[in-house]
Amino acid sequence: MDIAIYHDLPSGGAKRSLYETVRLLSRSHNLYLHSLSTAAEEFCDVRPFVDRWTVYAYSPGALFGRPFGRLNQVRRWRDLHRLDDLSREIATDIDREGYDVVLAEPCMWTQAPLVLRHLKTPAVYYCQEPPRGLYDAAVPGYPNATGWRAVLDRIDPAIAMYRSTLRRLDWAAARSARVVLVNSRFMRDAIAAIYGIEPHVAYLGVDPTFWCPSADVERQPYVLSVGAIQPHKGFRFLVESLATIPVDHRPPLWLVGNAVDPAERQAIEALATSHGVALRIELLPDQPVLVRRYRGAALVAYAPYNEPLGLVPLEAMACGTPVVGVLEGGVRETVVDGVTGLVVKRDASAFGAAIEHLLGEPATQRRLGTNGREHVLAHWTWESSVSRVEQQLRLAAGMKTPSQPPSEAVPL
Repeated sequence: MDIAIYHDLPSGGAKRSLYETVRLLSRSHNLYLHSLSTAAEEFCDVRPFVDRWTVYAYSPGALFGRPFGRLNQVRRWRDLHRLDDLSREIATDIDREGYDVVLAEPCMWTQAPLVLRHLKTPAVYYCQEPPRGLYDAAVPGYPNATGWRAVLDRIDPAIAMYRSTLRRLDWAAARSARVVLVNSRFMRDAIAAIYGIEPHVAYLGVDPTFWCPSADVERQPYVLSVGAIQPHKGFRFLVESLATIPVDHRPPLWLVGNAVDPAERQAIEALATSHGVALRIELLPDQPVLVRRYRGAALVAYAPYNEPLGLVPLEAMACGTPVVGVLEGGVRETVVDGVTGLVVKRDASAFGAAIEHLLGEPATQRRLGTNGREHVLAHWTWESSVSRVEQQLRLAAGMKTPSQPPSEAVPL
């Protein structure tokens, strides 16, 4: 097939998954990349695997500082219309090329890429997650505005105008795709409720030849967690959980992130200091450094709020590192409780007790780590993941599939 790839992804798990998808699809298909200039192309660079790459210049308008900050919503509203106009041009270019199908990934400015609204070429949209702030009254982990700020936010017409426009465009773009793929059963149900469509589960995977144990790296008694330093990633909860462990048994916490909210970092550091939790934060490590962190950790703690799936537990398990995960979202589909790790409700005392128990049981750590790697090898490879995506691309393009699509189920 001739497949157009469209994305505007930052660094992170979604871009890593696109990299693996493009890498494997390129073995059998002709790929043509279309992306915005704001995309993080250097991170997990897919360009070596495509036949042609076209970049479209885009940059949002500069935002105002105090005391004119409330005008920023008007600027963002105007940027949405600029981006929609540009998306119409991109869609025209894609349609003109006569590709069989388009694989569209999320946009960092709108979530569902607006190009979907204008394409005539059949498109498959891999929806990693919806824009939570548009469809949830409050995004878990993010503090709500209080006092006069909360009152002004409720009555500010510019905020309402921007949010309603963004929601309308996201909803229309997602529903314009011929097929919508999601990364978990949890996200399948959420997307169906929001958009009124029937998405298909195409689980992600990991590369077990890269994410793997190493006899050259000795395990150290630290707890690792990975993800953007943002409120919804649950790092404050991890600090509070570790604080419930007696001081003489309390492990240090090592956070590795690809992006940082400065205010959230400050809040995490202040909380760790006040609770007596030793904390280290490392930003933007390259992939070889990250795999060494997984290999060296005693365990990985993972507690984001309703994470759609999360590659972190899978990468940890592939490295033979046990996981203590929160009983929410897609974590329930990746970590097998008592087999590859421990899954615990969002309660700081219970979560801390699970970490303390696992740290005190080296044999259990080794058993869960070994089981985790075997589980990844059996059920979470990129070959099986991309096979699901390829089947849906063929169906969207109106082509016969060479075999039945693999089952979306992963034995848990």
